[in-house]
Amino acid sequence: MSVLPPLWDLIVWFFYIFVVVAYLMVIFSIVGDLFRDRSLSGWWKALWMLCLVIVPFITAFVYLIARGRGMAERQAGEARAARDATDTYIREVAGFSATDEITKAKALKDAGAISDAEYEALKAKALAHP
Repeated sequence: MSVLPPLWDLIVWFFYIFVVVAYLMVIFSIVGDLFRDRSLSGWWKALWMLCLVIVPFITAFVYLIARGRGMAERQAGEARAARDATDTYIREVAGFSATDEITKAKALKDAGAISDAEYEALKAKALAHP
């Protein structure tokens, strides 16, 4: 009897571990999305959770098919909101205003480091983010 398992058993073991981890990631994504969705009532959330406990594989597939697009939109919206909040915080901490950014861009334009189109793009970006 060898100490190491045969190669095929090792491959199958890694495959099972992969499937379990992927399944857990899907379940956690679904649960997170359920509680993130403000348009879904508490009763629907409870029903989805109950179905996830009773018939988890079928419920996960049905949820991803029925609500997958909204799931992606909610996740993208949260990422966008987090990025905007981070950008706002950094601007507040850095102490630069839109006027400072435009002044810097104007100085670069006057020095010939950037073109008129680049100046206008920088100016529009500075004015777009208060």
